[in-house]
Amino acid sequence: MPKKSAPDLPTPAERNQLLDANRTLKMARSAHAYVRGNTAKFYDWLAGSPAAARVPTGPSIWICGDCHVGNLGPLSNGDGRVEVQIRDMDQAVIGNPAHDIIRLGLSLATAARGADLPGVVTARMLEEMMEGYVAAIHDPTSGDPGVEPEVVQSVKRRALGRRWRHLAKERLDDVEPRIPLGKRFWPIAGKERAALEAALAKPAVLATVLGRDEADGAQDVRLVDAAYWMKGCSSLGLLRYAAIVAVAGEKGEEDYALIDLKEAVASIAPAASNARMPKVHAERVVEAARALSPHLGRRMASVHMLGHALFVRELAPQDLKLELDQFSRSEAVKSARYLAFVVGKAHARQLHSEARDAWLETIAADRRSNLDAPSWLWESVVSLAGRHEIGYLEHCRQYAIAA
Repeated sequence: MPKKSAPDLPTPAERNQLLDANRTLKMARSAHAYVRGNTAKFYDWLAGSPAAARVPTGPSIWICGDCHVGNLGPLSNGDGRVEVQIRDMDQAVIGNPAHDIIRLGLSLATAARGADLPGVVTARMLEEMMEGYVAAIHDPTSGDPGVEPEVVQSVKRRALGRRWRHLAKERLDDVEPRIPLGKRFWPIAGKERAALEAALAKPAVLATVLGRDEADGAQDVRLVDAAYWMKGCSSLGLLRYAAIVAVAGEKGEEDYALIDLKEAVASIAPAASNARMPKVHAERVVEAARALSPHLGRRMASVHMLGHALFVRELAPQDLKLELDQFSRSEAVKSARYLAFVVGKAHARQLHSEARDAWLETIAADRRSNLDAPSWLWESVVSLAGRHEIGYLEHCRQYAIAA
């Protein structure tokens, strides 16, 4: 049987055109997808919202910068356990933690509307959000995150039972250690493969991402396959690669790891005026991950490749994202408290007790009762929800015209 030829290498211009089309389609699928894929508009519209002047300025700490629900999920600690943490740091900066709160609130409110829940549920969700966030800031170690919602329990159960075959089947459409070229994965040039091999052999990558001793780790690592990875929203026009790496085991057998290499560029999220961050954006992403999500940060590294800065991470089978496409009224409220606690814990681990107390006082200054969300949060979310709905419908109109 004649061997099937590989697809032709797409040019950079063709890559960008395909990525742009995919991103436009994704964002047209739902208002929630539009919110997730439109970080730039979020900050533009937030700055112009009626509540902008009253959004409190919190302590200058690492924030996610794009803290929507899809960027939270269970992450493996590398030792058989999982914990829900922030899982995407592309937009992370040293900035105002209030921005993460508002971004999460908008994401939850949009998900609630997508599930056809009444507006009163959104009000209750924002109240519970603040309860969960405050509980984490007050005591990030023993604070009460509330009842773990079923959507979180379900994804954690799935995560704990996953192995390489599940990851390969989900990401690669095949349990064999190869990357199927086609819609999502594109062939790469010889210089790209050579650059990938060199990047994966760097001491920082061997020690953190692959968990090998720097002295002889490169001899135990083999690049099995690699491809350009088409991801339609956050990676538009950027370098993004998937690599399968074989790592020698203790008994001479090889274990496989799926490695994600992604170009890092300047963050859209506003940084604090006094922020001191790495100038290399890939190093910024790695440093943020280590501050906000230790389970993720400890298996990330930054590299230079083909004149670009990329961050490298292993995609563990247990790493999953949360999906709130449909959920009940009670699940919505529980999820809001629990996820806000997760974000609060990520913020609080960076603060000493006096700084946490000061931030709590700032938050409490605009709360009229224990069960009332701050007016700056409510007004910000309402204003942003309206602007995003208008933007989403216009996006769909333009998509329909183009189609």
